[in-house]
Amino acid sequence: MSRLGPRDLLGVGLIGIRTRKMRALLSALGISIGIATMVVVTGIPASSQADLLRTLSALGTNTLQAAPIDRDPPVTLPEEAPAMVARIGPVLTASAVANTHTVVRRNDRTDSQDGLGLTVLAGKSNLLTTLNGTVRSGRFLDATSEKLPMVVFGSVAATRLGFSDLPAGATPPQVMIGDQWFTVIGILHSIALHPDIDRAVLIGWNAARTLLRFDGHPTVIYLQAQEDYIEAVRAVLPATVDPQHPSDVQVTAPSDALAAKRATQTSFSALFLGLAAVALLVGGIGVANTMVISVLERRAEIGLRRALGAHRGQIRAQFLTEAVVLSALGGIGGTLLGITATTGYAWSQNWPVVIPAGATLTGLGGAALIGAVAGAYPAMRAARLMPTEALSGS
Repeated sequence: MSRLGPRDLLGVGLIGIRTRKMRALLSALGISIGIATMVVVTGIPASSQADLLRTLSALGTNTLQAAPIDRDPPVTLPEEAPAMVARIGPVLTASAVANTHTVVRRNDRTDSQDGLGLTVLAGKSNLLTTLNGTVRSGRFLDATSEKLPMVVFGSVAATRLGFSDLPAGATPPQVMIGDQWFTVIGILHSIALHPDIDRAVLIGWNAARTLLRFDGHPTVIYLQAQEDYIEAVRAVLPATVDPQHPSDVQVTAPSDALAAKRATQTSFSALFLGLAAVALLVGGIGVANTMVISVLERRAEIGLRRALGAHRGQIRAQFLTEAVVLSALGGIGGTLLGITATTGYAWSQNWPVVIPAGATLTGLGGAALIGAVAGAYPAMRAARLMPTEALSGS
């Protein structure tokens, strides 16, 4: 008998699958469950992790702040410090606030000394972007409004002053800061990593200069930098903020959110992968069992092929091919099933869909390997059958 080509080998290898469809389906199902389990138990945690990393990044894990040390007499930072910080290579954006040492009042009839525990801060127009903050109602200061008597409230400041919303189309309310009326143009959502902004009343930097006689020295500088260089930026920040007196500048350590994010990035679902491996093993045992039974049931076919000239290697290749194809079909079906389940669950949780390519390829490769291992013994057993023994059914 001539040597079988790949197409012929595949054809004879599919005989058992075509003639015993239900048994083949149940065997492939075992592999499918294992592969689907592997995709799901890696894809769902990966999607959850991606959502967590996105949430942590939104908090401002790449944010640092610099402020003067607390001592007497008070330390002041140079006016040009925010611009100098913005020139540091890995810094993406830099902004600043400054305490104006004034009091905010709901109107001119309230106690001029009662500031409700709120701080009136002069702020740069890019402050909200730097802190990853969002506006709950109205708008934030821009290049035009920061020159005018306009004010934006942090979330806590708005509550204490009795503001919950700024209805569209309504006449904007006003508050008094010092002896000057300011128009309220916005209310912010809470900024989790910067509670000082939640308790602040923010006015434009230039407006503070002209209306409140603000001297222009920042009290806190905020910046965003590339996460991989956050420690390096922190190291050079004091000398950049105040080259003459770097020891007078204190810089916050990278936030705990950044540490949590990095820990999350290195986590590994070993238990889940172990469960997937067990499922694959069970599926492989099912394939091996199917192939052993197939050899026993097809002894006459094996004997006939041997009598017609098929040698042992061809018989062995036939049954090995059948086992690998059976497992590969199960692997493909399981991969599709796992991707569908992962995608559906991620969408239901409003997570980004992440299907780890490594786990998927490993699963498919593992399915083929399991098929080869599971089919090895039945294939060798079939190859050892002598033609007369197989045809006699003994």
